[in-house]
Amino acid sequence: MAKKETGTEPKFITAAPADGENPLLELFKDGIMDIYWAENHLVKNLPKMINAANSDELKTAIGNHLEETKGHVTRLEEVFGLLDEKIIAKKCDAMEGLTKEGEGIVEGTPADTDARDVGIIMASQKVEHYEIATYGGLASLATTLGLADVASLLEQTLAEEKAADDLLTQVTTNITAKA
Repeated sequence: MAKKETGTEPKFITAAPADGENPLLELFKDGIMDIYWAENHLVKNLPKMINAANSDELKTAIGNHLEETKGHVTRLEEVFGLLDEKIIAKKCDAMEGLTKEGEGIVEGTPADTDARDVGIIMASQKVEHYEIATYGGLASLATTLGLADVASLLEQTLAEEKAADDLLTQVTTNITAKA
């Protein structure tokens, strides 16, 4: 029995459009522009989380990740160069929403408390998980497209995002162990 299309199922184009551009490459470029915006947004947002944190361990973890995030921006600029593309940021609604949620947690928890720190960590891990999913998908797509140099750069960032997530889990454990 044939499945009836309702218009909500994803449609994958397997042939190149009339202009000759590979649709997977277009999807990939769009993803790079999206995560480029997201990383730049985090560079502006992470200092707010550092200032709101109470634990020195959390402040240090976020501060170190801020420096890594600046490196992610630079690495993405290198990706644009390897693709011979102009550096363009495309607003990432997901990252904007995640950072707004983090700001809401800061506003909704008492200052200088473990509750605020754990809330900041939870919000930060949501960001990390988004980035892990994005970089994992983009690295895989780069490999599929035969962009080995680009895939390597994205895999470096993916490893750093996973390490940041692991560190946040450890900081949570340390904070809640003393509670």
